[in-house]
Amino acid sequence: MASSARDLLRPPNCLRGKAIHVDLRPVDLRRSRPTAFGECCWLANVHTASTMANSAETKEIFRNADAVCFDVDSTVIKEEGIDELAKFCGVGDAVTEMTRKAMGGSMTFKTALIERLAIIRSSREQVNKLITDHPPQLTAGIKELVGSLQQRNVKVFLISGGFRCIVEHVASQLDIPLHHVYANRLKFYFNGEYAGFDETQPTAESGGKGRVISMLKELYGLEKVVMIGDGATDLEACPPANAFIGFGGNVVRQQVKERCLWYVTSFGELLKELEKI
Repeated sequence: MASSARDLLRPPNCLRGKAIHVDLRPVDLRRSRPTAFGECCWLANVHTASTMANSAETKEIFRNADAVCFDVDSTVIKEEGIDELAKFCGVGDAVTEMTRKAMGGSMTFKTALIERLAIIRSSREQVNKLITDHPPQLTAGIKELVGSLQQRNVKVFLISGGFRCIVEHVASQLDIPLHHVYANRLKFYFNGEYAGFDETQPTAESGGKGRVISMLKELYGLEKVVMIGDGATDLEACPPANAFIGFGGNVVRQQVKERCLWYVTSFGELLKELEKI
């Protein structure tokens, strides 16, 4: 007879009547030394049930969200905007490695941004030409997902560590109002040469996406906000986001995949979830 969920979570005889501390982090069965096989299986079942429950809670929050915030690079679009700009300016290899470290969380986002832009030093003309000649490529399914959310009167925001001039182009393709865009601003001298970036923007720093979400909650009176993205800066935005959905449709960041409660590789999975409403 198949075991019920209650049976799976009932402690084995060797543990009944004892004070038990349950660690809900993943259990490495190769290193743990349970006192009995039953204890080992019970701990594994507790973890599995907990993960499933949290995944279900995340899906429920998504279905009932007041607002959904999307990262842009490698999430809404297929590429990393700053890497594409670097390639366009002839310094692609040096910048791509820094992007990988920044998204993986091995260096602070602001440090990576400063160092990458110092290498690129793109002019206004180069940025405009990049957008014209190599416009950002939307990830499959994002237009349909955004449209479905908007039909349900869910507010959609783009919160990006990329550049506003590029992100605004993406927003226009998705019919997202420009005042729903939060991204970094490049600065140029009067002759169009690179002059730095606006370091006062919250998206210029680690933790900045979370600060934007806190502001949005207060500004619009939002109660359930979901953050969707591929990188470490997206993951750390929850909280204050009520739920985080990891996206691996363009690139898989292993650290993010391991730490999030719901991980998807296509926007079709999210559309299917909305259809359950």
